[in-house]
Formats: sequence, structure tokens, C-alpha cells
Amino acid sequence: MTLRHTPVNVVCLKWGTLYGAEYVNVLYRMVQRHLSLPFRFICLTDDGQALDENIEIWPLPEFEEPPWEYARYCSAWRKLALFSPHVADMTGRVMFLDLDVAIVDSIDCFFDSNATVSMIENWYQPGQNVGQASVMCFDAGGPKFLLERYLANPLDVLKRYPTEQAYIAREAAEQCEFFPDEWCRSYKKHCMPQGISKFYRTSNQLPANAKIIVFHGRPNPPDAIVGEWGKQFPFYKRWYKRLAPSPWLADHWH
Repeated sequence: MTLRHTPVNVVCLKWGTLYGAEYVNVLYRMVQRHLSLPFRFICLTDDGQALDENIEIWPLPEFEEPPWEYARYCSAWRKLALFSPHVADMTGRVMFLDLDVAIVDSIDCFFDSNATVSMIENWYQPGQNVGQASVMCFDAGGPKFLLERYLANPLDVLKRYPTEQAYIAREAAEQCEFFPDEWCRSYKKHCMPQGISKFYRTSNQLPANAKIIVFHGRPNPPDAIVGEWGKQFPFYKRWYKRLAPSPWLADHWH
């Protein structure tokens, strides 16, 4: 690994009320435990109350949300604002993390790539050049063309791409690199049992060699620890929506 004398950047986005300060603070502590490089931890937010004193609090970058007819399918287009060259005075390599991920092993290796954008390959669309943007790495301001291209004609982009992660991977195709598969695993796809085994498994599993567990939709990490979805289901769904607990997750998400 190349020695670094300047801090790398770890950044997250927090807006609205879906995730509270606890998620940011837990994410910071997980990074602190699993990143040996010197780093800045930056939260871009509209509400910095109750955040750990070691977290840098910066305002959300300016970004006009898409019209509702598009935003209802994807609420994460704001992530494109991360590619502005002026966000939080960042320089050098940047790692973006969603608030609902769980870091379970060293993440130093994510900073080894020099690709314009490094991200997860979508687990449900392998080989189709579709990304998953819960974890991304890039040089500060490096992929600014993705933001500029969107701002030049947002409606055209929104009509062509259902999500920001599909847009990023496809539009940066020759400059986009996917992380090794085992680094970032989906809680739903790789930790939860599939098929009939979910009815008799007493706990969910931590995949071998995983470094980050990604939660998309329900459950969120605190719910998964105790085996709850975090939402109520109609009675006719409860029999097949069984969720075993993941006690091992409490060793990481805290």
C-alpha cells in the first residue's frame, strides 16, 4: 500500500429525518476502528445536532431535487453533488458511505485504486454495468463531469436512468471500476438465508472476507441485530417474512 502523508476523506450525507445522529456517530466509530490511514470524517447535513465532536459538519451541497415523478423512484440523486470540486474543501481521495452500512473489517484497501470512480457492482444485475452507490471512492472533484452532465439536462438524464447509481456506472463506464465482489455484501442477499432455510435458521451469517455489509431498504442495522424488519407487515405476509437475528452485527454496529 502506498504511504499517505495527507488525510483521506470519508464523507456521508444526512438530510431529512429518516436517519438520526446515532447513525452518523456509529458510522464514524466504525471507520475509526477499521481505517488505519489518517482521515477526515465529514458529514454533509442540514442538521448537525448531537454529532460527535470529532466529526466535521458541513452544509449540504446545493442540489435541486428531481421532480416527484422521478424522485419517488430514487431519492438519492443528491449524491451527484459529491462530485463538485468544492465540497467541504476536500482534496485527494474520497470514500463515500451510506449511513446504513456496517463496517466489519479493514477498509484501507478501498483507497488503493486510482480509478475515476470505484463502486459496488449491483448484486442483482451482474455483468450489466450497473453500480450500487452505497460505497464509492473517487478523487475530490475528479468525476465532476457526471454532475455537470446531469445539470446540463437533468430531465434527459432522469428519463434515461431510473437511479443515480445506474447513471454513474453507465456514464463513467470506461472510468468506473467495481470493487472485488467479496468486499461489499448485501445483507438481504448474502447474509439472510434464501428459500426454505429461512424458516429454520436461528441466525443470519456474516459472509467470509466481507469488509462492508450494505443495508438497502428494510431492515436497518439495529433492526437486523434483533431480527426485526423495523416495519409492520399485513398478517398474510408475516409467515414468509421471517427474519432471524444477527447477533454478530452488534460487535460491529455500535
